[in-house]
Amino acid sequence: MTCAKLPGQRLMSRDFDRQVAEVQIRLAVLSRLTALGIPMTVALG
Repeated sequence: MTCAKLPGQRLMSRDFDRQVAEVQIRLAVLSRLTALGIPMTVALG
C-alpha cells in the first residue's frame, strides 16, 4: 500500500474539521490492523 500515510506524516486537508476526521480514520485503520495481529488465546479444559 503505497498511498497509505502513516500517522506521523502530513495531513492532506486544510479545514480543521476535515483534519480531525482524517486523523480519526487513520487511527481506526491502525487500530484494526493492530487487532488483527493480536493472537486469540483460548483456555482448554
